[in-house]
Amino acid sequence: LSMCSKLCYAIGGAPNQVAGSAASFFLQIYLLDIAHITPFHASLVLFIGKASGAVTDPIAGFFISKSKWTKIGRLMPWVLACTPFTIVSYFFMWYLPPFVSGRVAWYLTFYCLFQALTTLFQVPYSALTMFLSTDQKDRDSATAYRMTMEVLGTLIGAALQGQIVASAHVSPHCTVNPSVNTTDSWHDTPSIPDLSDPLSHQVIYMIAAGVIAGVYLLGIAVLFLGVKERDDPYALNSDRAIPFCKGLALTMKHGPYVKLTASFLLISTAVQLEQGNFVLFCTHAAGLRNHFQYLVVTILVSAVVSVPFWQKFLQRFGKKCAACGISWMIPFAVMLVTIPNLILAYFVAFISGLSIAASLLLPWSMLPDVVDNFRLQNPHGKGHETIFYSSYVFFTKMSAGIGLGISVAGLEFTGYKPGICRQSDDVILTLKLLIGAVPTILILLGLFILLFYPITEESRKETKLALEELR
Repeated sequence: LSMCSKLCYAIGGAPNQVAGSAASFFLQIYLLDIAHITPFHASLVLFIGKASGAVTDPIAGFFISKSKWTKIGRLMPWVLACTPFTIVSYFFMWYLPPFVSGRVAWYLTFYCLFQALTTLFQVPYSALTMFLSTDQKDRDSATAYRMTMEVLGTLIGAALQGQIVASAHVSPHCTVNPSVNTTDSWHDTPSIPDLSDPLSHQVIYMIAAGVIAGVYLLGIAVLFLGVKERDDPYALNSDRAIPFCKGLALTMKHGPYVKLTASFLLISTAVQLEQGNFVLFCTHAAGLRNHFQYLVVTILVSAVVSVPFWQKFLQRFGKKCAACGISWMIPFAVMLVTIPNLILAYFVAFISGLSIAASLLLPWSMLPDVVDNFRLQNPHGKGHETIFYSSYVFFTKMSAGIGLGISVAGLEFTGYKPGICRQSDDVILTLKLLIGAVPTILILLGLFILLFYPITEESRKETKLALEELR
């Protein structure tokens, strides 16, 4: 597999991350500040949108597994067909409708559409890894290229959207550190200022949406022109596609897949908790209100530059051994919670980026090994790749929903109030738990389950030889 093909494959996945990153960092503040939707309704839009994306995964896997081979492949037509609709739904997700009463329904509709359509892209795109090459090293290398570009896409999305829409939001004026005896009137000072001209700010958001739509078109064009999908070389002409429901049942009974999914479901939930609450923690619990945007960039840059390191590491020491890097964030996050400090915060951001890169690369690098293992045990069936990938994408989105649910429930229970300069002590304690204790427990449980993951470097080589004999 040529370097050009790997690079084109990686670039094809970046636009999805660019758009997803822009939505993750800015959709909530857009709904609150520009669309003037209540915090409850904004949370409802975000949560239902995530849930709709998760529900779409098995449905997408079902229909894609039924697809027939075409001149451009079996998966590529899905990627191309959903792209224009994804762009339209993303564009209208940032549009301010002239009516007020139906805005919640408007944003809920287009955010759900966007999440569902990105699923229709993500499932065939991620499964395409299996149809780039039959060589495990080639697939691992293509996955490393893809993860590097996806993390870079996340960074570009946050930075690009931030630079364009920065003028739509003034800096919060809660810059002083209040004393212990702060008056109640200061507590109720809003940190989100009233915006005088939401229409002009809306134009800025539409420009940003247009720019990211252009990135989408460019990335998909590079993917289509630079990548050739190859049919399963192990399948015989007599082999029949595994029915989706039967394949799903077999997938859920496949030991390596169950252990891998359970492990990274816990680890992904921990990472989602860290990412989702890091800005809130810096703002309300660590006194780093004016630095959180630079800390976020530090995390993302660290993740981008460390993906090649992890690829080399897992090639030399094995994939299970590389999983230890996910735990690096634990001691530093605990230190930040107990000793909030600016220099320590940047160091924690850097280490967190290393751990996040490992948590992103490893499951997508290990999943093809699981699919190969399943293929060896079921030599006369085909079409199971999309079942594995669609169900795994479902579980990763579920982890995001679980992380969001834990955060929202905890903050709601302890009395979090959006728009005030200083939160209560209970809220600050909750943020510390969401950054320190809860992710620590989830990561340790996930790594413990991963100890029982049966596919080793030796068994990978044996599977490769056996599949070559089949071929």
